Amino acid sequence: MPVNDSRTSQTAPREFCEGDAVSILDDMVRRAVTVGASDIHIEPKRDRIQVRYRIDGSLVEQPSVGLDVAPQVVSRIKVLARMDISERRLPQDGQFTLETGLPFLVHLRAATFPCTRGEKVVLRLLLGQSLIAFERLGMSPEMQKRARELVTRPQGFMVTCGPTGSGKTSTLYAFLQLIDTAKVNVLTLEDPIEVELYTITQGQTNTRAGFTFATGLRAALRQDPDVILVGEIRDAETSGIALQAALTGHLVMSTLHTSDVVETIVRLVDLGIEPWIIANALSGVIAQRLVRVACQDCRSMVPLESDFWDGDEVLLTEGTEVVKPRGCAKCHYTGYQGRTGIFQVLEIDDEIRTLIKTKSTASEYRELLQRRRVPSLRRVGFEKVLAEVTTVEEVMRVTAG
Repeated sequence: MPVNDSRTSQTAPREFCEGDAVSILDDMVRRAVTVGASDIHIEPKRDRIQVRYRIDGSLVEQPSVGLDVAPQVVSRIKVLARMDISERRLPQDGQFTLETGLPFLVHLRAATFPCTRGEKVVLRLLLGQSLIAFERLGMSPEMQKRARELVTRPQGFMVTCGPTGSGKTSTLYAFLQLIDTAKVNVLTLEDPIEVELYTITQGQTNTRAGFTFATGLRAALRQDPDVILVGEIRDAETSGIALQAALTGHLVMSTLHTSDVVETIVRLVDLGIEPWIIANALSGVIAQRLVRVACQDCRSMVPLESDFWDGDEVLLTEGTEVVKPRGCAKCHYTGYQGRTGIFQVLEIDDEIRTLIKTKSTASEYRELLQRRRVPSLRRVGFEKVLAEVTTVEEVMRVTAG
């Protein structure tokens, strides 16, 4: 269900509290934390500065900022993030920590973008207290068992995949919580570090300084690691080093921007790495999406208007009673409150290794998964619909294509 921005804005003050840039920014960030937003969008328009929060993956309009004080708010962000306050023609980025009166400090990543009316600013909230426990990711008990077994192996290469914003990093952080960091050496390479974990060593890449994922991974291997988390596989060089590390006795975890487990395997092969290396190093692939949870306060049950399909199979027939949220003040009139994951877990075994070594096509992998009855992401989402956790529209949205 799309966000109804106009209804949301009618229930909120027209502008953030009057005052100087310091108090306005503090108020903006404090409210974002309170409602569970992941990002703050500050967008210059002709007659005002529009403010929107990304809540549960959707943008929800908030009180605006007056044109008279907006430049000072942007300048305040630039100063805190150590940007060039006089540079308005080029994009800039930085990080800062803000004390807003909450019981904890708020860490933010700021990025500016020059546009026709000035500069747009996006603030990403990096909240350590938002760390998700493994049991709360949304995996079924059977999937939890398989994932836990993969994470607790002494070596191997594990990949989580999905589009941007599908929760891949949160899943990797949850996996790290399953590891006894008192007995093993855990290193991470991230861009940026989104959650600070006290018991492990975290490194942030810096492309300008030459500290890329590839160079950082080489350096990490000289730190006597047991477990290495690489924020993202972006090129053949990084994937090759990661796979070699997995072959030589390390557990390596990373992410790829692919749609499902089959595309992940095919992408690794297409990067030009020797198939036998991939076959022997890869231990498991986890594909995932995030679906919004129907609001408990405004949900209702309605008959399904048409059949719900997964490929050539009907999962739900027309007329089946399913959840339909209406939207209320508690859920910011979106109809949803909170998110949960849907997952596809594939453990690499001898049969799949044979397919990798022979550079098999995606259709051959899919035929094997179908024979094994490995559920697709849409089928896993269908189970969430049956459990009245989310809606058909949400599952269709995140599994389209």
